[in-house]
Amino acid sequence: MIFDPVLYGFVFLGLFTPGPNVIMLTASGVRFGFVRTLPHLFGVVLGVGITAGVTALGVGAVVAASPMLNTALRLGAGAFILWMAWGLWKASARPRAAHDPDDAPLSFVGAVLFQWINPKVWAVAFAASAGYGAGLAPVWEALRLATAFSSLNLGVCLFWTAAGSLLTALLSAPLAWKIFLRVMAGLLAVTVLLLFR
Repeated sequence: MIFDPVLYGFVFLGLFTPGPNVIMLTASGVRFGFVRTLPHLFGVVLGVGITAGVTALGVGAVVAASPMLNTALRLGAGAFILWMAWGLWKASARPRAAHDPDDAPLSFVGAVLFQWINPKVWAVAFAASAGYGAGLAPVWEALRLATAFSSLNLGVCLFWTAAGSLLTALLSAPLAWKIFLRVMAGLLAVTVLLLFR
């Protein structure tokens, strides 16, 4: 079966629940607004689809089978996530209208590339590839998974970015803004634990 509602349910839950992308998009929606976050959002959508597709082609199995490559990816992911968390932690405690003009959301390319080291996306892609295969030729299986991941992730990303942008009104006081950014930074940093469990 090419359209598998169980696969779509699994992928939706895997992508909707909090992880690095959800936290980063929500925080970006708060900090920069919905429109400025769109390149980041579309980068996540494309990157997640690519990651799922290459997992179905067997790249995921190669990464899992190579301890050195696996460790290098985990360390790279951990360093990047902690760097992003640090950026959130030290971000201005003022609402977005007063932000430093050099402060900008993650770029489209940066968001695409981040998916290659995003532990949650790899975990969901591995599980979907292993547990919900349709027995198609590898290229068609990759296309099937990439389409499922990207199409569902578009809705997920739109939801969390919009939620973040709507939260801005509640965070007009500098203290509330600072607390929110610190909480998001802490949550993002904690996702590093997923890499080494």
